[in-house]
Amino acid sequence: MPLDLSAPISRRTLLGAAGALSLAAATAGPAPAAVPRLAFGVATPGGPLDLAGMDEVARLAGETPRLVLIYKDFRQPAPLAEVQACLARGIRPVITWEPWAWGSGLHQPAYALSRIAAGYFDAYLRSWATALAPYGNRITIRFAHEMNGNWYPWCPGVNGTTAADYLAAWRHIHAVFASNAARPKWMWAVNDPYPGSVPLASVYPGNSVVDELGLDSYNFGTSQSWSTWKSPSQVFAPGLNGLRALGTGKRITISETASSELGGSKPAWIRDGIAYLDAQPDVDAFIWFHFRKETDWRINSSRSSAYAFRKALAARALA
Repeated sequence: MPLDLSAPISRRTLLGAAGALSLAAATAGPAPAAVPRLAFGVATPGGPLDLAGMDEVARLAGETPRLVLIYKDFRQPAPLAEVQACLARGIRPVITWEPWAWGSGLHQPAYALSRIAAGYFDAYLRSWATALAPYGNRITIRFAHEMNGNWYPWCPGVNGTTAADYLAAWRHIHAVFASNAARPKWMWAVNDPYPGSVPLASVYPGNSVVDELGLDSYNFGTSQSWSTWKSPSQVFAPGLNGLRALGTGKRITISETASSELGGSKPAWIRDGIAYLDAQPDVDAFIWFHFRKETDWRINSSRSSAYAFRKALAARALA
């Protein structure tokens, strides 16, 4: 029966309605805690199976990372143990899947993208697809990243690779996964564009086979003979603008980033860098490269850097 809105409403009716609302609120349970809009992720030498290392990162950051970056080459099986370790902690695994034999140099014709596209690796691809299918879209695969550079065999101009080979291999792998009921999220991740780098539009596989965009971008400071200290906007803006210029409308993750201590103030860079990314409406997450490699990229390369990192994370806007 429809309510008669013209009838007077008694005080008892109002009190009853208020009581019902109070009861509903009490029984609904607490509202879910707000989380920062910009998600924090990490890559560590030991990966998600190094529980002590992951606990250290959580202690340094003041929170558990929401993404963990994992690296696998084309000789390795699907990383089920790592995936399960991530998901058990409520973390999204982001699997960097590299079509080469790690450590064997740039000339690797056995792993040429043209061979992948032609089906020579289909049994291997199916093994990954069937192993990862049960996890649905709770995992992300970052295949053949930084293809716009010249330091991997899958980059156009290296190992006989062409842009057409890259596109064909990406689309073929996506089709193999789809035909085996595997539906991970696919991240297409580029390196900072630079003079002479591969044009991004020439190697973008297409919106139908890409779910999100990634950008690898570092502040090398003066750690290398060729590098200089750069502010966060100088580090991130060229790559972000290049991705946005593609007009895909896809969300963006900073899939690798960190700063050197050499050449400037890393604590200030961390503070300003996280704030800069937090202000980008299309950037959903950043993954810190917590390694000592070309330089000391680690969160705790100094006590002041570790303090700045934790403080900057705490200052992010809530979703």
